[in-house]
Amino acid sequence: MTAAPTASKTFGATSTTDEVLKGVNLAGKRVLVTGVSAGLGVETARALAAHGAEVVGAARDLSKAETATAQVRADAANGGGLELVELDLASLASVRACADALLADASPFDLVIANAGVMACPFGKTADGFETQFGTNHLGHFVLVNRIAALMKPGSRLVNLSSAGHRYSDVDLDDPNFDRTPYDPWVGYGRSKTANVLFAVEFDRRHKASGVAATAVHPGGIQTELSRHLTLEMSRALIDRINAANRATGQPDFVFKSIPQGAATSVWAGVVATTDEVGGRYCEDCHVAEIVSDPANRKGVKPYALDAKRAQALWAKSEEMAGEQF
Repeated sequence: MTAAPTASKTFGATSTTDEVLKGVNLAGKRVLVTGVSAGLGVETARALAAHGAEVVGAARDLSKAETATAQVRADAANGGGLELVELDLASLASVRACADALLADASPFDLVIANAGVMACPFGKTADGFETQFGTNHLGHFVLVNRIAALMKPGSRLVNLSSAGHRYSDVDLDDPNFDRTPYDPWVGYGRSKTANVLFAVEFDRRHKASGVAATAVHPGGIQTELSRHLTLEMSRALIDRINAANRATGQPDFVFKSIPQGAATSVWAGVVATTDEVGGRYCEDCHVAEIVSDPANRKGVKPYALDAKRAQALWAKSEEMAGEQF
């Protein structure tokens, strides 16, 4: 799904959703965005609806989402709008119920943005017994997206929100739930964010022939509810660690993005960039990221996150864990 008016323009780290979508008409397009009760999900939905898209916003707490998305409805234009659906990614029963409702409605999607997630939370398990971050960030979306894949028509795209945090850890297919490994919240986050990239890589490979593409994006560092589990000390330690790594590789110190800047890469990858450009790739700052092996470099994507065999192995493991084959 490419928008010609802005496809030739170059955007970067400070570009906002409105700048990326300037001149883009999304009238008649239907988009699913998960996590529309706060932060990036709300801004993503707002920007898309403001340009004419019919947005289906998924959230665990519908009353919270109803309040949070008031601006989405206020800014909707050119036929755009918002419909809310209930989705708790930490419960496969809820995921399947949401998918069943969308399938029963039978309205196709031009774009699916898997935006919802949790970060660096204390050890816990989902309703199905999976480690919270892997179960919520990856497995919930894995089941949801695969169940509704039939609604993704030729030319549609899947955008998985990953993170530079993928560099903290590759997936562990032998111990995904930390049954034998000491739990570390950042390792758990890294595993889940690497899984988001690998899922996009394999989904893109499987659906390319039918004209459906998938990509993963890093939105940048943004102050949203995602960081609610971080203490002030954890936040300071994280930024100090990032800055030390940046200085060692000749990069500037870390700067938070605004929410409209953070959501820009999602909409860029979803409706502005060409399919050939982003399919099976990892994007950041409104461009396709380079593969970077240096563990100290926060920019780019680590090779293991784009490894095709690793992606296929994760797919098989995810099917085993979910008890469902796609």
